This record gives sequence, C-alpha cells and structure tokens, in this order.
Amino acid sequence: MSGKILLTLIWVGFVGYAFTLAPPNQPDTFELIKNLSTANVAGINPLIVALFNIMGFLPLAYACITFLDGRSQKIPAWLFTAASFGVGAFSLLPYLIFRKSNPTFTGQKNWFLKLMDSRITGGVIALGAIGLFLYGVTNGDWSNFVQQWKTDRFIHVMSLDFCLLCGLFPVLLQDDIKRRGLENSQAFRILSFLPFFGALMYLVLRPSTIEPSTSVSPEKVPA
Repeated sequence: MSGKILLTLIWVGFVGYAFTLAPPNQPDTFELIKNLSTANVAGINPLIVALFNIMGFLPLAYACITFLDGRSQKIPAWLFTAASFGVGAFSLLPYLIFRKSNPTFTGQKNWFLKLMDSRITGGVIALGAIGLFLYGVTNGDWSNFVQQWKTDRFIHVMSLDFCLLCGLFPVLLQDDIKRRGLENSQAFRILSFLPFFGALMYLVLRPSTIEPSTSVSPEKVPA
C-alpha cells in the first residue's frame, strides 16, 4: 500500500508541476512537434530529436511487459499503454497505481503476446533506443538543450517524462521476473534496477514467460 501511495504522490506531483510550475509553452511548440513527428528535423538539435523518438521506444518497452501483466488485471492495460505513446508517464502511472501484483501468467499466449514476449522484439527496441541515445549524446548541442529545458515546457516536461519512465520500469519488472522463473537470478534483478540500459537489456536477455502448461527445469533458468 505504501508503494501505491508513493506512486500516487509522484503522479499528482508530476501533473501539478507540468501544468503549473514548468516553464511556459513557446509559440513554436506546435510547429516543433509537427516537424519531429514528420521527421522534418533539419535545424533541430539532435538531442531533442533523439529524446522525442526515444519517447516512442520506451512505451514499446513497457508494452512488452504491460500486455502480459494485464492478462490478470481488472483494468485494461492496453488502454494505458496505448495512451503512453502520446503522454508517457502521465498514463502509465495510473496503471501502476491501480494494478495488482501479478507474478504468474494465466491462459495461453496469442500471436500478439508472443510478439511482445519475443527476444527479437526486445532486441529491435533496444537497438533503436540505444542507437538514438548515442546519436543524441554524440551529435547534440548540450548548451542549447539546457537553454530550451529552462524555457520550453514541451522540452522540459518531455525530459522529466523520460526520467520517470526509466525510473518506474522496476515496478513492473519485479512481477515479470517471477513470471519467468527468475526470482533467484541476481543478474536479472540488477538489470531491472539499472535505468534505461538495464531495462532494454532485460528485454533482450529474458527467457519466455512461463505458461501454465509448461515448466522450466532449474538448469535452464539463467543464473
């Protein structure tokens, strides 16, 4: 219960800060979003280009967990996950608040859940997100980014949203680790708490979710 209270406080604080204390919107914000969305990025700081696109990959990473986690939830995981592609942690935090602990998987995986559970899917997401990160870090103008972070609500809130999505991933991964029979694996627990890179590597290295009709022998579980 204390964890849900903390998540609620984070959500309320984030919403309140974003709409009251964050820097104001700039006149060209809509034009910037349109250009970023259509890959018309000439003249835009690569750090902002990378961050904007990473904010599409992170919800994909969450989707690899939430759709499996949502199988036994009373609330529709797909709805919060779909909304996260537009508003990030603003919609994922309520899901984390209202979901119940779910360390087992019920039923059988359909083609979509198999896709979300695939290491190949995790690898594509990891390569895309890490590639964008390296592109932004090596080509970006940091002084310009800091200036925009201080003056532009869109850049400011998007940056905080990125930090929140990276920091909240372990909340879901603890049950996901158990669903895969990895509760005794220290390596996967360390990965689950490593911001950004750890979560992406987890998606690449994790074994398949254990379905009720299958079993995993101890020697096949990664240490």
